[in-house]
Amino acid sequence: MSATDSNVKKYNNERLMTVLLAPIVSEKGTFIADKHEQVIFRVAQDATKPEIKAAVELMFKVQVASVQVANVKGKEKRFGRFIGRRRNWKKAYVCLKEGQEINFAVEA
Repeated sequence: MSATDSNVKKYNNERLMTVLLAPIVSEKGTFIADKHEQVIFRVAQDATKPEIKAAVELMFKVQVASVQVANVKGKEKRFGRFIGRRRNWKKAYVCLKEGQEINFAVEA
């Protein structure tokens, strides 16, 4: 049993399936993926770095080197005279080990 298997077994599989919400596919995200071998995900607000690492390893069968997390503040928006606010969210920069990659552009 490898180290990645022990990380995944430490957490509840149902919880790990809800940690990753969506990949962030943007121009900046593609540039970071090419240059630094990182992938950006939108994650649950209460997700921790070890949970994110275990979730990526479980779902995509890759090895993760490290995880950086950023809290993104929601923007204030106006609709006429009404002022509202978008909700805050969290994104994770997942650094993959050498030779690993996740390709979202593959057709099913």
